[in-house]
Amino acid sequence: MTVETHRDELTVHLERAFLVSVALPDRPWISTDPLEELRGLATTAGAVVVGEMTQRRQDVIPATYIGRGKLGELQELVQGADADVIIFDNDLSPGQVRNLEKATSLKVLDRSELILDIFATRARSVEARLQVELAQLEYSLPRLRRLWSHLSRYKGGIGLRGPGETQLEEDRRLVNQRIRDLRARLVEVQARKQREVRSRNEEHTVSLVGYTNAGKSTLMNALTGAGVYVEDKLFSTLDTRTRQWHLKEWGRVLLSDTVGFIRELPHHLIASFKATLEETRQARLLLHVVDASSPAAEEQIKAVNQVLQEMDCSDKPSLLVLNKADRLADRSYLDVLMRHHPQAVAISAVTGLGLDALQDAVIEAISKDFADAEIETHAGNGRVLSYLAAHAEIYRQEYKDDRVTLRCYLPRHLLHHIQGPDVEVRFLEKNGKKGV
Repeated sequence: MTVETHRDELTVHLERAFLVSVALPDRPWISTDPLEELRGLATTAGAVVVGEMTQRRQDVIPATYIGRGKLGELQELVQGADADVIIFDNDLSPGQVRNLEKATSLKVLDRSELILDIFATRARSVEARLQVELAQLEYSLPRLRRLWSHLSRYKGGIGLRGPGETQLEEDRRLVNQRIRDLRARLVEVQARKQREVRSRNEEHTVSLVGYTNAGKSTLMNALTGAGVYVEDKLFSTLDTRTRQWHLKEWGRVLLSDTVGFIRELPHHLIASFKATLEETRQARLLLHVVDASSPAAEEQIKAVNQVLQEMDCSDKPSLLVLNKADRLADRSYLDVLMRHHPQAVAISAVTGLGLDALQDAVIEAISKDFADAEIETHAGNGRVLSYLAAHAEIYRQEYKDDRVTLRCYLPRHLLHHIQGPDVEVRFLEKNGKKGV
């Protein structure tokens, strides 16, 4: 596959990939193996890695990102490896990609384009496909001139003339129109998703979040028996799944599995996937799942927190879950993580290690959302009494004349359902009870 004939495709399927990573002062490598994550991304996309190159720089070269000497080395290496595509673990400008392609005569992809390609191949639902298409078009719009450039290299012949500025402008108009159409459709999807999520407002909802391939889907299967698809590849889950999770001595909560995050997740994807991430935005509790066996665990925690901040979810109650504890050959590394995050729970979703402790921690966390309240109303107020019977744990009930006083544990976010001129709510001191 060559850049001249296939530049309009965004896939690296079955291609021989040469990987490049450049470390900068504001973008250092996060592990001793700088290309580990990019290697996983390329493999997930279907490429065969045939060579690698790394470089540390103080700044980038505006024209080609890497320096002249390194570019010459890259030309020799890709030729010797018989590579089809060069993948950078950095985000490149359209001009840098164009110059690199001209110098190497190979297709050049950057990190964002690779991630978008993976999302495109993994999208299954109509919603996910719309979201990925929008993100790809928004990414490609400023790069249209580059996508057409391969046709301009042919000289003469009917049907082999360059596209020209007229064709380029026509394509820009069509892409802009398609972007507007997709945004309009996704507004409808998001509104429907918000209604769907809010219809579960009276339920306790817990959302699994975390770095891609941290084991969220495996954990969901272990907790709920959901049987969701699990694969040891990045971004195996794009569509949100919600299942019932029955907590011992507590009751039912709704557990959602969401798309995994990654360092430097393209902002187009974050914007496009707002509907998919609505489960996270509305959840009462986040379970932040971390691959404790990864040397880059701390950096991955920071990356997930950064995405949560972009989603306005950084203040939401969360519980750190250190998964894959069974894979650690040296227990001291887990001890270091636990010292840095003393409230975290160490588990193994595969072996079941620590799952009981995780349930206890979740019960304790969601119990903080409950109020110990004394509610007084008219004895004939059937609306309030029936609502409390369905949603609260009533542990004392007293009648006096035509009034009734109930003491109960009730989720704070449901208190507004019982408000009224004939209802008086008094909060009591906590007595240590944790659940309903």
